[in-house]
Amino acid sequence: MSRVGIVVPSSNTTAEPEFRAALPDGCTLHAARMPLEDVTAEGLDAMADGAERAASLLSHASVDGVAYACTTGSLIHGPGFDADLESKLSEITGAPAVATALSVVRALNALAVNRVAVATPYAAELDRLERKYLTANDFEVVAIDGHGLVSNNEIGELDAVDAEQHGRAVLSDAPEVDALFVSCTNYRSIPALASLEAAFDIPVISSNAATIWDLCQRIGIQPNLHIKLTTVD
Repeated sequence: MSRVGIVVPSSNTTAEPEFRAALPDGCTLHAARMPLEDVTAEGLDAMADGAERAASLLSHASVDGVAYACTTGSLIHGPGFDADLESKLSEITGAPAVATALSVVRALNALAVNRVAVATPYAAELDRLERKYLTANDFEVVAIDGHGLVSNNEIGELDAVDAEQHGRAVLSDAPEVDALFVSCTNYRSIPALASLEAAFDIPVISSNAATIWDLCQRIGIQPNLHIKLTTVD
């Protein structure tokens, strides 16, 4: 039985149920939280200060792996911050660690993606940071569209129907892409991914799907995601 740990913003209500649904039988999920209400650059920066304490608490449960499950929180300071975050959390927990932003990069690279479209719930400030991060990791961001939300509670009220409609709208405006990325671990979207893949015949990933896939690879277990990403060797 594997014990999976996640570090999440305190207002996130989506990561835990999506992780639980995707983890194979015999795995247990254990969460520690960092304070965050509004998804702004300032709020995410302040939240990051609580990551190490949260990981320390998870170490008490002897988790087999840990995920920093926040997309913009792990890319806010650009490339390098994400890997440093993983290293710190791994050292604290004594287990493999992944950070969502870097998990997304690994997933897109595994899928041989060059041109990507992005659907987010964020306001323009975070969309700009996300575009900058993906560009710095050598992806061409053909389109990025955000809902303009700042309250993480409002983001958590979005569901997979919203995600599918959003993804279809983004892809309709940006047809020449290699993949769609639905960003934010609080954006409930995993149930929409396979449908979008079937409709547009391209890989579709989300923040939680990429993070789950990445961490499960480290632990040596197979997630129940049923998307193109999980067929990559």
